[in-house]
Amino acid sequence: MRVEKVTEKEIDSVLDEARSIFEIDKTVVEEDFRWAGKVAVGLRQLVGDFDINSLAYYHRGLDGEIHERLGAGMILGCSLLTGAGIPAVGEYELRTSIGMLMLDRMGAGGSFTEFQALNFNAGVVEMGHDGPAHLSISNGKPMLRGLGVYHGKRGFGISVEFDVKHGPVTVFGVTQRKNGTYQFVASEGKVVDGPRLRIGNTTSLVDFGVNPGEWCDSWSATGVPHHWALGTGHRVSELRAVAELLDIEMVVI
Repeated sequence: MRVEKVTEKEIDSVLDEARSIFEIDKTVVEEDFRWAGKVAVGLRQLVGDFDINSLAYYHRGLDGEIHERLGAGMILGCSLLTGAGIPAVGEYELRTSIGMLMLDRMGAGGSFTEFQALNFNAGVVEMGHDGPAHLSISNGKPMLRGLGVYHGKRGFGISVEFDVKHGPVTVFGVTQRKNGTYQFVASEGKVVDGPRLRIGNTTSLVDFGVNPGEWCDSWSATGVPHHWALGTGHRVSELRAVAELLDIEMVVI
């Protein structure tokens, strides 16, 4: 196993890199930080060994065994990979990594995202995830925060927290139809300022210019997966061009 063979020097190097990128919250335990760094080195070696363009993972751990520890230690390494143009996603949502890859190549970043809440008072959809994140589109310096539970799954360690740069954004999902064909789903909005959850998630407040509940119903009615990519800029015209070239149906909300 690659992680088992990682040296202390390699861990120190990636942690120095992380300290230069992130604000380290006081909730981060040094032991968990070093473990995340060790996993990050192993992930980079895996990507290099197989020339991987994107990857997805899922863990359901039990009593601290190695798969639980690996899964809970992957967010730092996967966020570093995503920021470097190799999208890595949780919950084994490989289709979403395709969407993230496309947005990255457009210069839009592309962060792993899902619903968190609908704020009817502010007229925004709160969306994000506990990672992985595209670090190039963070609104300010991203934070590493310690967590005791990962998105309802066993395991503990560190996670990435930020909101996407304020201004125009596009949410983009890749759906697979029952006949095996793909479908693109996209919607343009803007990230606005406001109070956010401070829970180690990439929470952004997105205003789509309509009632949040109505937007949520329309978005969900397409059958889009419950994860998607969130990127900067309005990208529907570019995505539509890609869809036409690939002969893929596209739905715009």
